[in-house]
Amino acid sequence: MKPIHIITLIAFIASITSIVCGLALSVDYSQKLVGFGVLGLFLVVFPLFSYYRWKGKDVKDYMLTKENLEKMRENQKRHKY
Repeated sequence: MKPIHIITLIAFIASITSIVCGLALSVDYSQKLVGFGVLGLFLVVFPLFSYYRWKGKDVKDYMLTKENLEKMRENQKRHKY
């Protein structure tokens, strides 16, 4: 496993654990645990995961440009019959 994958997995587990503990425990700071868990997911885990999955890929392949729309139309015509 790559180091960024391990870091992302550890941050994900920590965030989920924080959310579950905040919901399960009845302590004064349980709402803070849930909040920190959600912040961890959206500010740490999601950007790390996105970077890991999109690294080395060309963004133009996923954009709706004229060329890509024409390719999609040609593929639909080919697979229609």
